[in-house]
Amino acid sequence: MSATHSGSLSDAHAHDEHDHHDLPWIRKYVFSEDHKYIAKQYLISGIVWAVIGGLLSVLFRLQLGFPDADLTWLKPLLGDWIQADGKLDPEFYLALVTMHGTIMVFFVLTAGLSGTFSNFLIPLQIGARDMASGFLNMLSYWFFFLSSAIMMASLFIKTGPASGGWVIYPPLSALPQAVNGSGLGMTLWLVAMAFFIASTLLGGLNYVTTIINLRTKGMTFSRLPLTIWAFFITAIIGLLSFPVLFSAALLLIFDRSFGTSFFLSEIYIGGEALHHEGGSPILFQHLFWFLGHPEVYIVLLPALGITSEIVATNSRKPIFGYKAMIFSIVAIAFLSFIVWAHHMFVTGMNPFLGSIFMFLTLIIAVPSAVKAFNYIATLWRGNIIFTPAMLFSIGLVSFFISGGLTGIVLGNSAADIQLHDTYFVVAHFHIVMGSASFFGMLAGVYHWFPKMFGRMMDDRLGYIHFWLTFIGVYLIFFPMHYIGIAGFPRRYYSWTGFDAFSTFTDLNELISIAAIVTFVAQFIFIFNFFYSMFKGRVSTMNPWNSNTLEWTTPINPGHGNWPGAIPTVYRWPYDYSKPGAAEDFIPQTIPFSQTPESNLPGETDEN
Repeated sequence: MSATHSGSLSDAHAHDEHDHHDLPWIRKYVFSEDHKYIAKQYLISGIVWAVIGGLLSVLFRLQLGFPDADLTWLKPLLGDWIQADGKLDPEFYLALVTMHGTIMVFFVLTAGLSGTFSNFLIPLQIGARDMASGFLNMLSYWFFFLSSAIMMASLFIKTGPASGGWVIYPPLSALPQAVNGSGLGMTLWLVAMAFFIASTLLGGLNYVTTIINLRTKGMTFSRLPLTIWAFFITAIIGLLSFPVLFSAALLLIFDRSFGTSFFLSEIYIGGEALHHEGGSPILFQHLFWFLGHPEVYIVLLPALGITSEIVATNSRKPIFGYKAMIFSIVAIAFLSFIVWAHHMFVTGMNPFLGSIFMFLTLIIAVPSAVKAFNYIATLWRGNIIFTPAMLFSIGLVSFFISGGLTGIVLGNSAADIQLHDTYFVVAHFHIVMGSASFFGMLAGVYHWFPKMFGRMMDDRLGYIHFWLTFIGVYLIFFPMHYIGIAGFPRRYYSWTGFDAFSTFTDLNELISIAAIVTFVAQFIFIFNFFYSMFKGRVSTMNPWNSNTLEWTTPINPGHGNWPGAIPTVYRWPYDYSKPGAAEDFIPQTIPFSQTPESNLPGETDEN
């Protein structure tokens, strides 16, 4: 596929520096149409939500690790959610778990990760002045902000936020009278998610359109960085799957407010039969997981793309198996749409149908293993530079492998039926999806911070942050595998009533202490981030000696990215340590005729 010259885009977005600085402050920094400012808005919002989501997990880990502790000291913060005996209210516990999952999956790892780096890197790495539509790009962030405001408001209402689990299964989510969190809190959850989905679709349309149409001269698809491939496929997955969740939420609103029975049938509350028949809560699960499983890769693929760039750059080697990496991304995306029912092995599905989904689930391990192998092969005998970004990328690879191995266990329907409602599942998806994606996000921040803010983050604080977080994550989730295999149930407010689980008291305390320490460690990053933004060492133009186009822009690029003509691309983005070259990196903008390898047969400036 040939590249598209972005000269027309240059004309369309040719805001010279004088015109740009004449913009009112609110248009330049708040309602900005510059993709770089929008990326920073997503990033700051994602950090705020990560703190909130992490704090919620600390609160329910206090309950799980120390079930007999007196939490009266939290009453000024939580009010009536702390009972007279100093214990956490059981319904509020379910609300904490619901909001933690919702916040981390959607607001941090979808909007905070993909929204930040897709916005920031796509125009810079493909050689475009901006996104295809700056206005729609701005609108996508403010839909997300509105969604955030509604979700935040639900934390402060009297009956509490949504409490049906982050998967909001009916009937808890479909009957406003079921529990406190099924009332207004659930309504606000559904409204917030509607705006969030609108934001995601607007962003995804922009990303796909920009990558297809606005690449600079010479930027063929075979020369795209793997980051762009990951963002491109992720956007396509989102465009195809998020509308299904929207339809599920819309039908759920009908059941809640208009007396329909899409997901309800023969429901009794307090011995009273409700007027619902013909619906099926299993239908909702099919709709939810048709988004829910692709969502795993909506948050994971951008992190893997970021890791590809950082591992190659800091190994000073070409990425191993560039085409295989692309094919594996495409294969993962395709397979993610046809394995959704492996989340539903315990719903009583036909064993034959379950075996089909089991087979497809195990197949997805193949392209995933290709990516893991290629990362390791790139690292092998590389001249590795252990920057904080590189450490977090290696940490991602570690989580991707260890979490992926437990995924093979859960992909087996016979094993999953036994383990599904235990902490084994919690441990698996927190390592392979949550922690791996979060490490990818942190790696991206450390790596592209100089391009975002023109300054460097402090490496020493970055190393401390990495080791505390890396060790903390394994101390939290490795023990969960063990107690899960032993049958320790998830979703339970208290386990002290079961004598069989009393032997796991010490492990639960360890998990909770590790969770608290890991949460506190994130404030090292937050201090480093905001301090370096204003006081950090001033960056050079290309501090990592990278090959991709974003490092050819000024240290603080204006609206339009390049002050003059957009550079032309002549080569792929991973020409590191080429034999005979004067430097160990050759940027994409260097023609073959200007490097020693131009003497190789078949290589010309037109390649």
